[in-house]
Amino acid sequence: MFEGFERERVTTSEAEVELVRGGDGPPVLLLHGYPQTHSMWHLVAPGLAEDFTVVATDLRGYGDSSKPFGEEDHSTYSKRAMAADQASVMEALGFDTFAVVGHDRGGRVGHRMALDYPGHVTKLAVLDIVPTRHVFETVGNDLATAYYHWFFLIQPYDLPETLIGGNPSYYLHKKLGSWGSSLDKFAPEALAEYERCFDAATIHASCEDYRAASSIDLVHDEKDREEGRKIECPLLTLWGGRGVMEKTYDVEA
Repeated sequence: MFEGFERERVTTSEAEVELVRGGDGPPVLLLHGYPQTHSMWHLVAPGLAEDFTVVATDLRGYGDSSKPFGEEDHSTYSKRAMAADQASVMEALGFDTFAVVGHDRGGRVGHRMALDYPGHVTKLAVLDIVPTRHVFETVGNDLATAYYHWFFLIQPYDLPETLIGGNPSYYLHKKLGSWGSSLDKFAPEALAEYERCFDAATIHASCEDYRAASSIDLVHDEKDREEGRKIECPLLTLWGGRGVMEKTYDVEA
């Protein structure tokens, strides 16, 4: 995967971030979702690299990036902290301005980046998300069933960690195979990477990611709403026509 790309590791003030970089042109940062790694972009990145400098990272807590143990207030995995990682990575690579494309959790990190770093994020594309606060404010039976992991992973340490850790490959396969495509649609090498990286540290980190979403992230989002802060750059929103967002929300509204 990622033929012609260079693998790098960038140390920021708070994390070590694993990434691949390739291509030439305006920089674009690709941020993956749960429970994946930068490998989810392996079929997309080569095409983009024909016109852009593509940077695909592992988010804090995922893949081969650092996976610190969570704090009591879950701030270690707040989207603000994860966004700061990514902004620092792009600065370290020499990019003052750049576009961001984020799927799922990466979309939420990208959303926070656009709010916290408006002078650096020139364009934002978010895939298969609606704002986190809106999810919690409007959740109903259908969404709670489809997104049960949102409410499972936020349970106090170490309940979800222990249950998932009992058979991590089973859980991983169930998650990946339940969102529109069966596992046989995944490239074997990508699936192998997801399996390799879904260790105890990642399981804990991903739980903290979701715990932050239901706590400190909402505090940050509410402050943005009170202060009238909105995304300033051009925004592209894409979602699957047969996916949960389409079935649950009037996204265009």
